[in-house]
Amino acid sequence: MSLMSTILAAAEHSAEAGAEHHRSELPFFLIGGCLALFAVIISVIGFKRPDFPGSAGAARGVMGLGVTLVLATMAAIVYVSN
Repeated sequence: MSLMSTILAAAEHSAEAGAEHHRSELPFFLIGGCLALFAVIISVIGFKRPDFPGSAGAARGVMGLGVTLVLATMAAIVYVSN
């Protein structure tokens, strides 16, 4: 057996093993959808109220929620891809 056929056999085996453990992409789409909705809502509020969010504490809260949603979306895509 040549080196190339060994590599191809290993790749085929790996592809077959990966197909058996496919995870649902639903968590990514749900969390990613929440992130997209959050971005749209924040944009609309920001255009309608120039003083949004109003205080430094509220600004930190909005930024914290945004960071949390981004990290959750990234974690979901890592979960789905493994």
